[in-house]
Amino acid sequence: MSDQPARTRTALITGASSGIGEEYARQLARRGFALVLVARRAELIDGLAAELSERHGVAVEPLVADLTDDADLATVEERLRVADGGGLTPIDLLVNNAGRGGGGSFARQDTDAIDDTIELNVRALVRLTRAVLPAQIERRKQGTAADHPMGVLNVASMAGLMPAAPGGAIYAATKAFVVSFTESVAAEVRRHGLRVSAVLPGYVRTEMTSELQESGMPGIAFVAKDRVVTDSLRAWAAGAPSVIPGARYKAAGGLLRVVPRGLFRGLAGRRG
Repeated sequence: MSDQPARTRTALITGASSGIGEEYARQLARRGFALVLVARRAELIDGLAAELSERHGVAVEPLVADLTDDADLATVEERLRVADGGGLTPIDLLVNNAGRGGGGSFARQDTDAIDDTIELNVRALVRLTRAVLPAQIERRKQGTAADHPMGVLNVASMAGLMPAAPGGAIYAATKAFVVSFTESVAAEVRRHGLRVSAVLPGYVRTEMTSELQESGMPGIAFVAKDRVVTDSLRAWAAGAPSVIPGARYKAAGGLLRVVPRGLFRGLAGRRG
């Protein structure tokens, strides 16, 4: 038995300044994780870092970065590649939460906005996952951190299961990529003892859904962000490749998998 004290686990969370990302930070801090908080808005993550460090006695490292910027993305990748033995703690859990919504008729959407959505929802998520996994695999081979889960948790969406999403074509397509990518990578790294999961929430009360909330959409359509985070962390720790929080959305997800795609596309087309 090793005489070395147990090392504090560390999680890196993207999009950590608000919404679901902030909730991940709060719940993981309560569980004793040290944190690296990544977001574009320095004042928000600096304030959150100070609050969580004081309240829970954990180390919190704010890292200001725009993941659609190549230089900033490279900085976060380097932080994820940190291995044992350096001055910085290695990352046990990467939460790829940063994402961008947007909608409207695809033919009328701004092309720069389309590019930014794909850059953030797909390219950044893939690059960060690729950055962290080799270090985690090596640590597992060396027997490091063998007593706790390690890996990646990707925030997707129920939209990723939709056969057609008029008015949200780019967003839904990026989230469908996240689901497929996550489940494939999960199968690849399972033999190394790593966990890679996707969470597919429905509507959640965040800044991204503020217009929907103001439009009068009934409250029953929304899942609480603490439920999303709690359910996804539990599923990730158990090694589930994907999870849909909330009983209603879980049932809807099952229905989407069995309804003929052609039928769904026809119904969606009438609404589009």
